Amino acid sequence: MGAARQKPHMTRRFFVTGTDTGVGKTQVSASLLRVMVAQGLEPFAFKPFESGMDSLAAPADGLTLQRAAGGWQPMETVTLFRFHAPLAPGIAARLERRKTSWRRVITVFHSFGKKAGVVEGAGGLHVPLDASHDVIDAIDAFSLPVVVVSRAGLGTINHTTLTLNALAERRLRVAAVVLVHSMKKADASTPHNRAELERRFPRVRFIGPVPFERRASRRRDAFDEALSCLVE
Repeated sequence: MGAARQKPHMTRRFFVTGTDTGVGKTQVSASLLRVMVAQGLEPFAFKPFESGMDSLAAPADGLTLQRAAGGWQPMETVTLFRFHAPLAPGIAARLERRKTSWRRVITVFHSFGKKAGVVEGAGGLHVPLDASHDVIDAIDAFSLPVVVVSRAGLGTINHTTLTLNALAERRLRVAAVVLVHSMKKADASTPHNRAELERRFPRVRFIGPVPFERRASRRRDAFDEALSCLVE
């Protein structure tokens, strides 16, 4: 049981995915972008599919990433396909009878050239983006090192193991796994999860757990402090 782990390596381009939905992908993505901006870079932000939106004109996650990257991008290059239904993008598109274009996703990604930046997926690796592609297919197509975001609590050993093994099967490079506290109260598994995952995957870099902070500014600071080591 091992992951296809890279040599120790620093990069300024990442694909952020999660072990599940609501684990903190956008917070991690935004933090990586802020760290890049603080280093004098002008990174791109790219979340090609976003669903569960009250307003298609104002994608919440897309706006968060656009601002974290410095606000230089038109929103049309941050979030390409937006859906009301809080479902996997491929399913939401079908229910809302909306067309998407994988070719457009690839074209916009390549338009960023060699710039630093962050691509954020939707949910976990096998969430359908369209009828033919899951999130893991986007990771494969973009050839970016992966940052996996996991909950710090009960269940994360199973979910993280499944995710890392799936990435290893496709020989996709893992930059790090970031454990995130999404609630103030830690459960009994918290002191043991990282150690067990490190035992299972000794060549994978684990970060965190990032502590829970109720105030948004303090939470941003906690993420930035934890993730600054990934960007050099």
